[in-house]
Amino acid sequence: MAMSPLLEDDTTLFDVNLDGTSTSEGGGYEPIPASKTKSEKPPPYSRFTQQELPACKPIVTPKLVIAAFTLIGIVFFPIGIAALSASNKVVEIEERYDRECIPPIYSNRILQYIQSVGTDKTCTRRLTVPKHMKSPVFIYYQLTDFYQNYRIYKSSRSDLQLKSKADESSELENCGPVQKVGDKPIVPCGLVAWSMFNDTYSFSVKGKALIVNKMNIAWESDKEGRFGSDVYPKNSQTGDVIGGATLNSSIPLSEQEDLIVWMRPAALRNFRKLYGRIDVDLEANEEIKVEIKNNYNSYGYGGEKLLVLSTTSAFGGKNKFLGIAYLTVGGFSFVFAIVFAIIHRFKRRNMDLVNTPGLQRKKRHVQIGLDPMYLDLDKTYDHIPQILS
Repeated sequence: MAMSPLLEDDTTLFDVNLDGTSTSEGGGYEPIPASKTKSEKPPPYSRFTQQELPACKPIVTPKLVIAAFTLIGIVFFPIGIAALSASNKVVEIEERYDRECIPPIYSNRILQYIQSVGTDKTCTRRLTVPKHMKSPVFIYYQLTDFYQNYRIYKSSRSDLQLKSKADESSELENCGPVQKVGDKPIVPCGLVAWSMFNDTYSFSVKGKALIVNKMNIAWESDKEGRFGSDVYPKNSQTGDVIGGATLNSSIPLSEQEDLIVWMRPAALRNFRKLYGRIDVDLEANEEIKVEIKNNYNSYGYGGEKLLVLSTTSAFGGKNKFLGIAYLTVGGFSFVFAIVFAIIHRFKRRNMDLVNTPGLQRKKRHVQIGLDPMYLDLDKTYDHIPQILS
């Protein structure tokens, strides 16, 4: 029997036979021990692991696809018309005032004007109501090129400090340069609260003041869950550099809704935030006198400031995109349904013509011996029995 060397070292030399035995130097046969494998307990039976769970496998037929596109069109098209109609009924007034509220003598010294503490920054603008505005009329301020979603900016805050008085000194390291004044913590700390919008607006019509209601302009979840009723502002805007609004130290953070609205960061660089609302109707062609305190410094970064008065609808404010989007999807669905129906109709008709008797010769492949033959079923072959015999 043939032998093959397997291992050679300094002490023992042995060969392995083809029958699975080994021969040592002394010539005796020794069995090779089998490798011990660790026995594993099989996993418990599970319909999930065995892929036996019930499943739905719909068969997508042409009729089903056509019906689905038709249904989408039927649902989306009316919604798009309703959304677009509601958006067109919203009355909106926009007034940009950042440039118009700069006195001519400061036209070349804008930063000096806006940063001056003793300069009167009152500005008067007049707005004309284009259509009847049914109450409530919402007041927004709009900023452009302000990146509230910038990571370092929006994380410059202490959520623990905002929620509980016991944590006034917690997470101050997150607040960046706006942490303390001396050894006293700033409440609320961070760049977000420090840069809070501080322009103010007052409105009047025909000499009669319009009351601006600032109640319930913030999310209820923010007021109850993120801002504590026992947390009061401390050392606000008392540092070397003044940012935005100075908070009232006698009102808890949970009731300062201007702050709560500002502390929710916007997703885009151009955004609107709710300032308040007017709870009386405004008639068409009425002139609204607006007194603006132009305090907020948007000039340092080249941003714009706008005042917006707007009504709302069931779909929200003025926004044509939602209606156009629904109409577009519904329109394309109708087009696809019609195209697929035409294709399905003509393709099915062509298949019916092909399958009509007399237009197609049905043939069967028969193997006779080693030579294949094609037999026309419309003919008779008397010689086949002779061949098969």
